[in-house]
Amino acid sequence: MAATDDTRFDLIVVGSGPGGYIAAIRASQLGMNVACVEADKLGGVCLNIGCIPTKAMLTSALLVNDVKKSGEAHGITASDLSFDLGPAQERSRRVANQLSRGIAGLFKKNKITHVQGYGRLQGGGAVAVENEGETRVIHGENIIVATGSRPRNLPSLQTDEHRIWSSTGALMQTEAPGSLLIVGAGAIGMEFADVYEAYGTKVTIVEALDRILPLEDREVSAFMARTYKKRGMDIHTGAYFESADIQDDGVQVSFKDSKGEIHEMKVDYVLSAVGRVPNSEDVGLDAAGVETDDRGFIQVDAQMRTNVSGVYALGDVAGRQLLAHKAMHEGVSCVEHIARVGDHTVDYDNVPNCTYCHPEVASVGLTEDQAREAGHDIEVGKFPWVGIGRAVASGHAEGFIKVIRDTRYSEILGAHIVGPHATELIAEFVLGRHLESTVEEMERAIHPHPTLSEGVGEGALAALGRAMHI
Repeated sequence: MAATDDTRFDLIVVGSGPGGYIAAIRASQLGMNVACVEADKLGGVCLNIGCIPTKAMLTSALLVNDVKKSGEAHGITASDLSFDLGPAQERSRRVANQLSRGIAGLFKKNKITHVQGYGRLQGGGAVAVENEGETRVIHGENIIVATGSRPRNLPSLQTDEHRIWSSTGALMQTEAPGSLLIVGAGAIGMEFADVYEAYGTKVTIVEALDRILPLEDREVSAFMARTYKKRGMDIHTGAYFESADIQDDGVQVSFKDSKGEIHEMKVDYVLSAVGRVPNSEDVGLDAAGVETDDRGFIQVDAQMRTNVSGVYALGDVAGRQLLAHKAMHEGVSCVEHIARVGDHTVDYDNVPNCTYCHPEVASVGLTEDQAREAGHDIEVGKFPWVGIGRAVASGHAEGFIKVIRDTRYSEILGAHIVGPHATELIAEFVLGRHLESTVEEMERAIHPHPTLSEGVGEGALAALGRAMHI
């Protein structure tokens, strides 16, 4: 098919998730003629069936738990009080749809061409876009593959979104079941455990590793395990899922615990939350000659370049941390490299982790174990939220801030927060590490009173051995 003027672009982005749409916008800002190919709604998994709608549901779950836990203390009393997942789920869809429309508006504002359809690389800068049985070929001087990832299946646990859910299926439920088994205790598993337990579901968690939230500091994992158990959840770590027998009225499951004992139980539904795999199949990588690793992730360098000139990849499909904010920074870095306007690269050692359960969990940098294994001479400070007036006044004083510093230069090696608005507060430590601030500099910055941000200063003081309010 001969190319015409309206089929040629400076940049084609395949995929409109966080990395893809940010790359498209930044490229337009830099004067490029940009097309973004998307088969589904703009915003990708994160906005439509991931980050955003889950946070909307978690907001509802927090409100439910606050009413249950401390409604009377605030003068809130009601008879025949009930909690219905349906309106919360419907609200989450409205939020996602609103923000997807917002991306469409940003595309229009930045004169980005949205090409609806499924894109496949053909080599030589060509991308074939299939939509409703018709195929259109467009051409780009540069191409970014930002096709994201999807939930991983276990051989013994294949999702059908009926009785065995992926995260997508869990988002679409309008009724809370009586019982739910969650396989996998990473961020996704723990967030959905939080939501469903709030609405009355009996939750059982099975995790193959020796602790929940295994990427977090051990103290954080232990605290969250105690917290969830107090809420009535059953947690099995070091446990291996073995089988699921789907029946008309539920799922008969079995798993082996850390002692080798087999557990069998009947649950209404199962949620598989065992990680994600890249969407690198059937996007034309072979045709274009783009190399992947043995797990299917596209191999890229620090500028997001693949082995093929003019072809780039970023976000989940390019591996490393499968996080939206990481993908966004990769999008900016990649496009600025293409435009030759700087040498911005992504600092993968300073990407924050966030889990939006209650209490929230957030971290950046090294865990205590990692810092010791790396040979650092460290001092560890831990400050409880009960020492912060604003946290006590809000009724959310559970958890702590933990700061790990190198004693030689007082470098912030790692920061770990469990508690109210942890996912917001961690940004202060991210910025501190980015600017190579010392722990002393974090403490000397004036934090307004009374605020939760005072906990950052107290955490820094704790790492210096001189916290004020404990």
